[in-house]
Amino acid sequence: MEWTRGWRARVWNELDQKYDVLIIGGGITGAGILRECVHAGLRTLLVEADDFASGTSSRSSKLVHGGLRYLRNAQFKVTLESVRERELLLKQGRGLVNRLGFLHACLDSDHVPGWIFGAGLIVYDIMAGEWSHRSYDVDEMHELCPTLTTPALRGGYRYFDANTDDARLVLRLLRESVDGGGSALNYARVESLLQTRDRQVCGAVVMDASGEAEHHMEVRARVVINATGAWADEMRVAIRRKHRLRPLRGSHLVLPIERLPLTRAVSFMHPKDGRPVFALPWEGAVVFGTTDVDHGPVLQTDPCISSPEAEYLLSGLQQIFPSQELSLDDVLSTYAGLRPVVDTGKADPSKESREHAIWDENNLLTVSGGKLTTFRIMARDALKEVSRQLGHIPFKRERPVLEPIPFESEVLLAKSTLPPAQRLRLLARYGTSSAALFSAASSTDLESVPATPYFWSELRQAARAEGVIHLDDLLMRRVRLGLLVPHGGIDLLPRIRAIVQPELGWDDARWDEETRQYTSLWRSAYCPG
Repeated sequence: MEWTRGWRARVWNELDQKYDVLIIGGGITGAGILRECVHAGLRTLLVEADDFASGTSSRSSKLVHGGLRYLRNAQFKVTLESVRERELLLKQGRGLVNRLGFLHACLDSDHVPGWIFGAGLIVYDIMAGEWSHRSYDVDEMHELCPTLTTPALRGGYRYFDANTDDARLVLRLLRESVDGGGSALNYARVESLLQTRDRQVCGAVVMDASGEAEHHMEVRARVVINATGAWADEMRVAIRRKHRLRPLRGSHLVLPIERLPLTRAVSFMHPKDGRPVFALPWEGAVVFGTTDVDHGPVLQTDPCISSPEAEYLLSGLQQIFPSQELSLDDVLSTYAGLRPVVDTGKADPSKESREHAIWDENNLLTVSGGKLTTFRIMARDALKEVSRQLGHIPFKRERPVLEPIPFESEVLLAKSTLPPAQRLRLLARYGTSSAALFSAASSTDLESVPATPYFWSELRQAARAEGVIHLDDLLMRRVRLGLLVPHGGIDLLPRIRAIVQPELGWDDARWDEETRQYTSLWRSAYCPG
């Protein structure tokens, strides 16, 4: 599937049909539900008010993990489900979901003894059905991670989780769902819900929010699913329901790998308050996070880190990696995401449960809570609720959440001179479109963007065939230059322009306006300060 020029008009022209399911929200939850609905043979449309994955699902901690820290709060069900889903995604999403080694540093300042963490790892491994952790003394930790120079180090542990490019995971789910017969439309904002005389939700009024056309459509569906994450209460208020979510902000720092050279992730309990934090290698850089604070009632599409959060994270880095002499000047970018946590009234935000919840209210099915790793479980639970409303939905067999990489694409890329790991990375992200990265690329397009794992040709392919409407779609989610290169890639815009402007069909005035908007967005929401 390719979202090439003109694709939006084609989708808008199809919206006058009645759907079995209308999904509102194009993050990981909505994408997972669309996948399950397509597998079940349901006529399904997904609409997203902004870009696909533009909310929490491009601002996560980049981990597909079992939630080891949830064991401390006795959230055993969440951890067990997460561990099992992690193992499934490692098998089905190879190249996009990758196994990642962790070193956990035990410190003098830890609120609990290290052996308790080790006991948790035993439970963690039992849940995964494998024995992969082990303990290390101080000298062994130094050998494995020379930058770990804190005098507070008292030993540590090795264990394994996984990481991913969260936005690309959402895009792959959407792409495969559309290939299977579903429909997905970004920049399609729900203005209001349609209701019957007895106030049952039966569809939505959708408007084109791209700025490129004036579309306004009443979309009718037998079931409407609210998968808008931290914004789910805003949809529920429209049917006179009380707020049930507690939006929590998790913020991160992104650093050059040269300033914090890590070959595996390092986790530890922050010396200030004992919260678990981690630094992990990701896409040629290092991500460090995360915070867990109440965000407040005003929910921005592009939230930003607060000064106290930045200071908190930076102080953790400085105490654990003192020889690196890190400062805010070393930070490439920051980002913050809003977690849709169900409010149970806990005083400490970190102790709120990460279990998901489903509420059927006036035929509006709200799916919220949960976490990136458990999106498939959330989607299947949602489909069970859909089947109760639509009647029996036949399941012929257990379908994979991610389709296997096409054999013909693997054969084609095998002829290239790329290293195997790079070939797998491209196949996992672009699937059958991988060949286009090379067939239409010039020799300069096949050069790497400095300090990143990307080719310049990936920008061309994204602009040509991945539904890019605005410049931040391209640089923050399709290819993550906004997070990974200095100044958000603003210094690279002349070369980016030469590659993507013809593909996008933008005139010079449009390019200048997109550049202005992107620069303003990056400085307000991603700039280190």
